[in-house]
Amino acid sequence: MKQYYSYENFRNDTQKLIVEVKKFKADAIVSVARGGFTLAHCMAEGLDIRDVQSIRTELYDRECKREELSLFGECHLLHVNRVLVVDDIADSGETLKYIMNYLQEKFPDVSFKSCALFYKKTSIYEPDFWINEADAWIEFFWEKDFTQVS
Repeated sequence: MKQYYSYENFRNDTQKLIVEVKKFKADAIVSVARGGFTLAHCMAEGLDIRDVQSIRTELYDRECKREELSLFGECHLLHVNRVLVVDDIADSGETLKYIMNYLQEKFPDVSFKSCALFYKKTSIYEPDFWINEADAWIEFFWEKDFTQVS
């Protein structure tokens, strides 16, 4: 079962998420590439955060889960106190759990919180902030609306 997630839903949910995470007072945002890019950019605008970085993971090839998670990239968080880690969904939760553990080990003096638009109850990791509970495969507008444009 698949569920399409439109720009209108995204805009409304992102505004709700911004209100929720404001109390954390993040100094920087780390986007989980690629799924977190669109949300991280909008969150940065709404929270007026200029320090936006990314880290890339690969756990899925389209809808097919790989055997092992791969991590690419490096963050530079030496002069920040609070970092918001942003992804589109906590599906299995493996990606966010891995990244949160990795960042906390690498930067033990920094406080990290995570957020996502969607959270599945079967996930092994629950983001600190999330808006929707997912029970289907989510097809985000940025994945569907811009593919095979002529």
